[in-house]
Amino acid sequence: MEKRWVLAVATWVIMTGAACAQAFPNKPIRLIVPFAVGGPSDVLARALSVKLQESMGQPVLVENKPGGGTNLAADLVAKSKPDGYTLLLMMVGTQAINESLYPKLTYNTVRDFAPISLVASSSLMLVAHPSLAAKNTADLIALARANPGRYNFGSSGTGTPLHLAGELFNSRAGIKIIHVPYKGAAPALNDVLGGQIELAMVGAPAALPHVKAGKLTPIGLTSAKRSSQSPDIPTINETLRGFEVELVYSIVAPAGTPKDIILRLNSEIHRALSDPETASRLTSQGFDPLLSSPEKLADYIKSEISKWGPIVKQSGAQPD
Repeated sequence: MEKRWVLAVATWVIMTGAACAQAFPNKPIRLIVPFAVGGPSDVLARALSVKLQESMGQPVLVENKPGGGTNLAADLVAKSKPDGYTLLLMMVGTQAINESLYPKLTYNTVRDFAPISLVASSSLMLVAHPSLAAKNTADLIALARANPGRYNFGSSGTGTPLHLAGELFNSRAGIKIIHVPYKGAAPALNDVLGGQIELAMVGAPAALPHVKAGKLTPIGLTSAKRSSQSPDIPTINETLRGFEVELVYSIVAPAGTPKDIILRLNSEIHRALSDPETASRLTSQGFDPLLSSPEKLADYIKSEISKWGPIVKQSGAQPD
């Protein structure tokens, strides 16, 4: 009798677990974005959330939590219940950079997150207010050399890829343009649009509409090659050979999230990114959709941590 009871309980537990897995999701999913509304990460998250919501039958709510060099958002997700209902849109470079930039993090990128999938990559763009005399990379280098420390560039925050891309530009060009950190790319973009600062290093998807409208001057893209969406915009690499910085985005969950939920989310993300309409929408906004397994993303995160460590040290960047 006792053996039958144990067997019955075991069967019930297995069936209940399977039912729970099949029921996922049965409530809204939060997609946390570590930057302000209007920046590239926000643009990507909202485009992706629309398709995920359609296929998963539950709201996918984008929540912006800027600040702390993306650490506030990362800490929130790392400490959330590992049930698949709280996700982080991670800019892998940022999280990898933070491992070297911040001496005391409240989370560990490798240990505290469960990788789900790569989702997209995009270039950065160095843009200027139209009143600035420089109209391209060569012009800007000449202007900055003649006026060291006079001009400013904004970024999404100290130690972010946008900041380090600007410092790399300074280093490679032998100039000094002063960094002004913001709590996200959107505020930096707004200030260069308003003329409060002369330059900003921002994501190409967020900058492109303003460039097309003539409100910003495109100094150059940080990608190795010109974009098919904006072939008339030159790359910084055309003047400074070998200069290249690319943003790669991924989605992760808290460590300990059940494997079947990770695989379900991976499958849904792939379905969304494979949708021609969604892919076209992202491409038109300057993103290149990416797909990966959770394992491939895990390997990529580790490689990025190794890559950015020496760059952070060489830059001398310090957290705010």
